[in-house]
Amino acid sequence: MQTTRPPELNTLGKVAQHLQVPVHRVQYVLRSRPHLRPAATAGRLRLFDDETIEQIAKELQTIDSKGATANG
Repeated sequence: MQTTRPPELNTLGKVAQHLQVPVHRVQYVLRSRPHLRPAATAGRLRLFDDETIEQIAKELQTIDSKGATANG
């Protein structure tokens, strides 16, 4: 009988650590992109799954590429 593990959920701090960016950058992406929602909450903690973390990473890349273009 095979047991399945529940999906790993990460706090905001863990997301920032995984993406190697400051927490405020992840907070900005989440505030400015209302379609990015936590997979679950535990009290006031927002918990994010791997799919949402990938979306956050893409948004950060988009922001960085626009900043590089604007600064020339």
